[in-house]
Amino acid sequence: MSAIEQKQVTADEAGMRLDRWFKVHYPGLGFGRLQKLLRTGQVRLDGKRAESSTRIAKGQTVRIPPLGVELPADDKKNARPKSTKLIEDDRKAIEDMMLFEDSHVMVLNKPAGLAVQGGSGLKRHLDGMLEAFADKKGDKPRLVHRLDRETSGIILVAKTRKAAQELTKAFRHRNTQKVYWAMLAGVPKPKQGRISTFLARDEEEERMQVVRQGKDDAQHAVSLYSVFEQSAQKLSWVTMKPITGRTHQLRAHAAHIGNPIIGDDKYFNIENWELPGGIQNRLHLLARRIRIPHPSGHGVIDVSAPLPPHMQQTWNLLGFDATEYDPDVDDPNEEELNKKR
Repeated sequence: MSAIEQKQVTADEAGMRLDRWFKVHYPGLGFGRLQKLLRTGQVRLDGKRAESSTRIAKGQTVRIPPLGVELPADDKKNARPKSTKLIEDDRKAIEDMMLFEDSHVMVLNKPAGLAVQGGSGLKRHLDGMLEAFADKKGDKPRLVHRLDRETSGIILVAKTRKAAQELTKAFRHRNTQKVYWAMLAGVPKPKQGRISTFLARDEEEERMQVVRQGKDDAQHAVSLYSVFEQSAQKLSWVTMKPITGRTHQLRAHAAHIGNPIIGDDKYFNIENWELPGGIQNRLHLLARRIRIPHPSGHGVIDVSAPLPPHMQQTWNLLGFDATEYDPDVDDPNEEELNKKR
């Protein structure tokens, strides 16, 4: 971009944070650079200054100064037409991920290693692959939340604008229950707990850090956890439930309590800790289950994802059996944990 641009917020983007909106439209723009543009008033929302956490609304206008970054490769104005084979390959890959589908929603089981959205050096990502399902007008299914690249498991995709609006609203109002499975180093004490901190991004390390309340850009983050099974004091199978939805929240919280997630290259912070033989040094974090009101207004979507191959290998090695887990009994319960406080 070499000139000031004005973009209108679309209906399916309503409710997004401004920084996430920029991440979608300009994945090459760093978080620190965006913060500076916001602080200096170069980025404006309906002519007014805004913050990265500002929620945007349909019809609002975002003022975008010259950024000096490339637009995403899947931008319709710049994208090269995909070959028929690549479209077919993308469609087949997504169909293989499908856990649930109806006329409103797809629930996918994202494999570890697949990025959700484009970024520097990424040629293939889930958002781009969804173009294989675009209609004659060029409208494609819409992502309504994200997972880290190395996290596997459930991703919710809206097939219509209306569904995207309703699902986004459910996430924003915290009418959604998300449960993750993780393999942690050591065994958390107590075995059930609530982690409440403030998180802010460390630009140099490109990770989130626990900070004091009141620090610039600090956001309150709350997670529940419960140990389901353990291997002596070395490893533990833990269920985690994010009450808030901050970047890298569960990974940062696990490290904060001294039990980082196995295979986490950003947050594993135990010196001289040796990975047991036979366990792959890959992130052991699975978006296991989601419960969310159906966007039609009728019923609830309740879907679970299986362990990815590298985590299943670890479960087998330790003699853990995923079928023994009962979500109605073993999922972390906020009411019960609040009673213990």
